Parts: sequence; C-alpha cells; structure tokens
Amino acid sequence: MSLTVQTEQRADMVVVSVAGELDMATAPQLAAALGGLDADVTVDLSGVSFLDSSGITVLVEAFQAARRAGHRFEARDETGIVRRALEVTGVDALLHPDEQDPPGSS
Repeated sequence: MSLTVQTEQRADMVVVSVAGELDMATAPQLAAALGGLDADVTVDLSGVSFLDSSGITVLVEAFQAARRAGHRFEARDETGIVRRALEVTGVDALLHPDEQDPPGSS
C-alpha cells in the first residue's frame, strides 16, 4: 500500500495529513515532508491504517527536531492499531501533550 502526505499551512501552524500504511517502505516519504518545517506542526494520522517502528521513529525524530527549534509538534486522530502502537511504545505521551495530567492533579 502507498502513503499519501499532504501539507497545509494554517494560520500559525502546519498540518500534515497522512493516509495509508506508515512502514519501513513509506517512512522516508513522511520524513521528507516533515524535514525542514519551521513552524508548529500537527500531524493528522486519521488516515493511517498501519504504523510500524520505522514510522514511529520518524514521528519521534520530527518531534525532537521541532522542540530543538522551539516549535510544538503533536499528532492527532489516530485510531485502532495506530493508537495502540503509540501507547505501547510510550510515544503517545510525546505526541499528545494536551492529554497529559496537569501537575498536581494526581
């Protein structure tokens, strides 16, 4: 299966919409789309049907690069197996900063 990556500038952020299987064969395509973005980034994963460690690595590296540049990087709308892969690896905590418990809430 192929991967489709669309980038859209919205006000003060870039939204990157991803659809298809994000795996070893297609991860470089997403890496190329995310590389060099100098803005806050939201990655819409609602159209992703499969995510392996290669895709997770691209997301983590893009998160780290955005943070080093002083930008926000987050993912949204992943479902099923994709959401589970992010949860099992702990990457969901990086990519969903608004879902974290506020300090002192536990």
